[in-house]
Amino acid sequence: MLIRNIEEIPSFPYGEGASKRVIFGDQEKAPTFAMRVFDVPPGGASSDHSHEFEHEVLILRGEGVLKGAWGNAPFSEGSAILIQPNETHQLVNTGKDPLRFVCIVPLRGEDADCGLSGPSGRWRVIALIVVVVVIVGLLVWGFSTRGLAP
Repeated sequence: MLIRNIEEIPSFPYGEGASKRVIFGDQEKAPTFAMRVFDVPPGGASSDHSHEFEHEVLILRGEGVLKGAWGNAPFSEGSAILIQPNETHQLVNTGKDPLRFVCIVPLRGEDADCGLSGPSGRWRVIALIVVVVVIVGLLVWGFSTRGLAP
């Protein structure tokens, strides 16, 4: 068993001004699902995307619209949303207060939904690798100029 306080879990940027926390996932040894919490400021949104798996969303606070091929479907605190596989979707905060929702996906969905899939995601991965290589290079150069290299 594992009990966590979501406020103590680090968040990272996601979508359009939103942030994401992985509450339970691979690192916590969850066997099947990943639970994430998203915070979206007024005017912000999740990413506009689709994927091959369903997911379930529970709105904890705030209000907004779910954008998709069906148009804009309004939601508010207490709304439960089922998004079917391959439906393009985006949750947009249309309210004056922050929007917070829980999203549950299969574990494989956490990797696919992290914003690193698709063409723009591949460039983010490449950029991250370049940054790591540059940092390591600078560290090696810095140590060698000080006579600290092995």
